[in-house]
Amino acid sequence: MATKPAETPRVRVRRRSWVRILIPAALILVWLLGAGLGGPLFGKVSEVSSNDQTSYLPSSADATQVQNLLGEFNDSDAIPAIVVFTADRELTDDQLAAADDAIASSTEIKGVSDDVSPAIPSEDGRAVQAFVPISSDAELADTVSALQEQLQADVPDDVAVYVTGPAGFSADLVAGFAGIDGLLLGVALLAVLIILIIVYRSLLLPLVVLSTSLFALCVALLTVWWLAKWEVLLLSGQTQGILFILVIGAATDYALLFVARFREELRSTKDKGAATVAAWKASVEPIAASGGTVIAGLLCLLLSDLKSNSTLGPVASIGIVFAMLSALTLLPALLFTFGRAVFWPKRPAFEPDVVIAGNGVAAKGLWARLARAVKSRPRLIWIVTTLVLVAGAAGFTQLDASGVPQSDLVLGASPARDGQVALGEHFPGGSGSPVYVVVAEDAMQDAADILLDHAGIDSVAVNASDSPSGTATIDEDGISAVGPPGTPAPEPTVVDGEVILQGTLTDAADSDAAAETVRELRVEVEPLDALVGGVTATAVDTNDASIHDRNLIIPIILVVILIILMLLLRSILAPILLILTTVLSFGAAMGVSALVFNGIFDFPGADPAVPLYGFVFLVALGIDYNIFLMTRVREESLRHGTREGVLRGLSVTGGVITSAGLVLAATFAALSVIPILFLVQLAFIVAFGVLLDTFVVRSLLVPALSYDIGRAVWWPSKLRRGEK
Repeated sequence: MATKPAETPRVRVRRRSWVRILIPAALILVWLLGAGLGGPLFGKVSEVSSNDQTSYLPSSADATQVQNLLGEFNDSDAIPAIVVFTADRELTDDQLAAADDAIASSTEIKGVSDDVSPAIPSEDGRAVQAFVPISSDAELADTVSALQEQLQADVPDDVAVYVTGPAGFSADLVAGFAGIDGLLLGVALLAVLIILIIVYRSLLLPLVVLSTSLFALCVALLTVWWLAKWEVLLLSGQTQGILFILVIGAATDYALLFVARFREELRSTKDKGAATVAAWKASVEPIAASGGTVIAGLLCLLLSDLKSNSTLGPVASIGIVFAMLSALTLLPALLFTFGRAVFWPKRPAFEPDVVIAGNGVAAKGLWARLARAVKSRPRLIWIVTTLVLVAGAAGFTQLDASGVPQSDLVLGASPARDGQVALGEHFPGGSGSPVYVVVAEDAMQDAADILLDHAGIDSVAVNASDSPSGTATIDEDGISAVGPPGTPAPEPTVVDGEVILQGTLTDAADSDAAAETVRELRVEVEPLDALVGGVTATAVDTNDASIHDRNLIIPIILVVILIILMLLLRSILAPILLILTTVLSFGAAMGVSALVFNGIFDFPGADPAVPLYGFVFLVALGIDYNIFLMTRVREESLRHGTREGVLRGLSVTGGVITSAGLVLAATFAALSVIPILFLVQLAFIVAFGVLLDTFVVRSLLVPALSYDIGRAVWWPSKLRRGEK
């Protein structure tokens, strides 16, 4: 039998060369394909997202159950808009007639349902209101805008027209999120590009790093979009904005870490392939640990009662997964392709003698000087920084995170807010956004009496299908007749033995007073087994669920991250110290943010979810930098001992971690271009917190504390022994 000739060394070398070329090329092509499929979905997220608060409540919430029943009583899922016409003096007959005609003709607008109400005059005669239902399938913002324009055109110039109510406020939110695909993404990418150019003093490398982040975002969006399309998860404008920022920031951070190791390896080898492999081996553990920690923290949100929180967990986790994959596959392929040229004009020189003599650690520079400062006065440094952080955390008590009115969710101009103010000047504040009470038919009058006796309720009506308006007034004597004397009273609409009452609030539906009315009514109608829902009840249930989530999830996240750190660092004491320093940093960030929100921006308060989101991102991402630092410290400690390892780890990682912190802070700060109160507050908290963590906690507190403790910081691992 003939034997196969042995391969010559030249053939094996040539084959390895082709493999080294084909693998990076294949990786780049795969990512290009994913980006090509995901890129066109920017601008189409609204097709698969929802900003309806009720859809995010747990199914057991009273407001959710009432919302589900409304369609059975009304046979419509339309979103009500409240139209208000006002004048400086009592409206004339001609003006009233013009308002009536304008309301009647509004049904010609695409998206407006036919069953609009007649114009209802106010007691002072200077305003009228009408209820205009807008189809849930319509483009809400466009329909509201068209309604506003047509109504204003159909009435005299001295009559002002406002569109408010649930449809008006939803349209304001849609308008607020309008820049999330273009403006937010553009600002974030531009900020990152400028920072990268300053850091690297190169033109090509920033584009390579930025393309890595952008490709990761495209593929993450492709995955999330289809999962939302298939109704596997819920997506909102808020979640979308956080996904964009998180992926860009995290992917860039991981890329910075990899690039730093790649440049370090190029100093000790001429072979760009060997440098790429060595950088990958050195980076895979901290990147995987960092991303895994963030994912673990985010997935804890699945325990949330609020779907807006629980759905953020998997959505953001998907983004982090692709951020890690792009940094560990696409980026190495691009760096291998360009080699040293990627750093042009400051290409790293081949300096093996320098690397061997100094083990890659610079003897001069900012971080070397900081390491020497830590070495000379470690205890003073960590005590002073701890006191500063404690002082900042003292302001945490000033943060009012009990919820904000719906009218304050949008910053800047808000037509719906202006309309609500006008409505409250001439009608009961809660007009158009009633309290709904679902109760058994035989307990209808008892429930109506409870509502009528409450100071927060102006009037009560009951759904009645045989009434021209679809409702009938109910008072202490029962349902009132509609029409001339002798007309029989309408019969209430009964569904499965239940009726639905509508209580008009005397206060604005999104006010604290209205929320208190809902809470008191729920207690009073509880013996009747009644359910209380509506716009105000939805806000109450949302706030209560947010507070529950915050108190439950924060401790769980701490435990999960602590376990991950223990496994990563093979220690118990070091992870505990890292968790404590990160929590202290979070407290200081929240304390300073509270003072800024109250004293400078004069915000009306904060959503209960703000501390939870701030905690998730600051603790999970703040731990990232400690992981980058301490994994390198551990690596150096195995060779040189703990105290020398701390100094070397700080010197080597100082520049890259600081750059990563600046990038992440800049990307989260970009959220502030979206005029939504929640996102602006989150932008400030995370951006400030990341900078605090980068420049104070990771640069001073953790190194000084670790140096002062010495080898005992690795307790109970073997690394704690054998050091002088």
